[in-house]
Formats: sequence, structure tokens, C-alpha cells
Amino acid sequence: MLLPPSRLLAVTVLVHLGVVRAKYQLQENYEGLSFFDKFDFVTIDDPTNGFVDYVNEAEARKLGLIWETDKLVYIGVDHSNIIGAWCRRGRPSVRLESKSLYTHGLIIGSFWHIPGGECGTWPAFWTFGPHWPDSGEIDIIEGVHKQLKNRMALHTSDGCIVDGRQSGTWNHYDCSPATPGNAGCGVQSDTDNSFGTNFNKKKGGVYATLWNSHGIQIWFFPRDTIPEDIAKGNPDPGSWGVPEANFSGSDYCEAPLSHQAYWLIHGIPQSSSPQWPSCNCYVAMNPSAFINTYWLIESIKVYQEATSRHTINELTEEGIFHLFAQPE
Repeated sequence: MLLPPSRLLAVTVLVHLGVVRAKYQLQENYEGLSFFDKFDFVTIDDPTNGFVDYVNEAEARKLGLIWETDKLVYIGVDHSNIIGAWCRRGRPSVRLESKSLYTHGLIIGSFWHIPGGECGTWPAFWTFGPHWPDSGEIDIIEGVHKQLKNRMALHTSDGCIVDGRQSGTWNHYDCSPATPGNAGCGVQSDTDNSFGTNFNKKKGGVYATLWNSHGIQIWFFPRDTIPEDIAKGNPDPGSWGVPEANFSGSDYCEAPLSHQAYWLIHGIPQSSSPQWPSCNCYVAMNPSAFINTYWLIESIKVYQEATSRHTINELTEEGIFHLFAQPE
């Protein structure tokens, strides 16, 4: 069938003479001064017809759209210049695509600030494969205009229905293009500060996405509730409880194709206000409206699962014996 998803709430499985304990090893760390070295700057016309001009790295640095320190990475849009609404593209922005490809893994992103809360914006943090939608798309963070709660989604080809247990609210169960507006199977976060203005007021937080052959699960942790195991670099999804989004179920589909992770920030071609004839016009004529349209990233880490075996006695002596069950 099709696409790439993940869902296993980490599991410690009891067997006859021992325990198999799921662990995650760091595969790639996107952070600090080397962050942009691991991405390509994509300068194509926006495939969703946003009023945006994706620029290359040299132009982005010239315009002040990106910068990095050893602690933080900034990715923003131009907020200084009026843009002619007749321009073929639009407001300068940045679209990044990772140089590495991933099939399955645990993606943990720590964000201090994300775009959102402004008319004319459509920020997203997502992955996708080379042949959309057959190779899939995972929308981890996405929202438009003044939206206050995150919306997560999965896009696949036909025949993928999900219904995993989660804390968020289902918008659709069908992940195929047949959904209204080609929205895929979508989930509305139940957390008030999961997106936009409230996310930024609370100093952001961490999004964790677990993807394997069983499904895809997404958790959000506000800055003051980040699990200690994440902070210490030893993530244990089995201890995180019910996810906000759980794309799994009996009709869940898996495709053997790679996904690429990338970020994009752009305006959308819709009317944002009765004061303006179009969203393009609003975006073009109001540069100061986008001064807070930026990502401030601490790190994005990709882990892969490794399996180790211990005897029951060893685990008991170490005080780490426990059994987690996947929610249904």
C-alpha cells in the first residue's frame, strides 16, 4: 500500500529469559553553527501558490533572513520592504530541505519561537517523500493566519485510514487525496500553547515525532514540561503518555520510500482582511506585519532505534525494569 508512518509508544517487552528494551541512538543533530550546512536552500516557485520568493543562502544572509550562533538558529522572512503586488513571486523567505533522507526514526525538535499569529502566514515543519502523495507527507507543525493550536496531518495515496488513540481531535480519518480540500487525515491539538502567539509567549517547547512501520505518533511538550529523558539525550517515548496525534490503525499504510524533512514559511493566496482586496496585496504592502514571522531553533535531532538485550536480573538490579503497552 503506501506511505511512511510511525507510531510505536516505546516498548519494553518481556520474553522468556530476558527483556528487549527499545533504545534510540542519535543519528543526526541539526543545531548551531553547522545547521545550514546540512540543508539545501530550495528556490523553486511555491508549489502551493503562496506570495513568496524563496531565496538562496547568499541572498538570505544579505537580507538578514537567516543567522546562527552556537546556541540558536534564526530563519525568517523579509519584514523591511514593500513588495510590488504585481511581482511574479512575492515576499523573500527561506525554504530548507535536508540533505539527508530518512526512513523511520524519532525526530525531536526544540523551538523557542515559530512563525504564526499573523495574517498572511503559513508556517510548517514537515517531511515528505519524492512522489507526492504516494510516498507520503507528515505535517508535524502547521497553521495559518492567527491560528492558536497546532494542526498535524498525514498525506498518503488511497486506502490509508487511521484511528489511533490520542489526545488531539480528529478532523479526518482518511489520509488520501479524497478528503475535502485534500487535507489528508488531520488532527487538531488540544494544547492551547501549541502554536502561534501563545506558543511564543511560553518560550516554545519540543515536538517529538516517532515514525516506524506501525504508524506515526506526535507529542508536544511546552518548555516547562519537557521530559528529562529528552533533555538528557536519552529519549524514551514509552514514558511520554498518550500522543497528541496517533496515525495508526488496522488500515494504516506503509510505503518503503524515504522522506525528507524541511521547513517553509510563506503567505497564502486568500483574503486575509476585508480592508485588503487580496492576501497578496496585504503581504506585499505590510512588511512590518511579519517582524515576528520567524523560527528560533535550538536543535532538531534525529534518532534511530537500536535493540539491546538484558536479563531480568540485570534490569531489576539497575532499577529500570518496566513494561509499557501501546495505547489502542
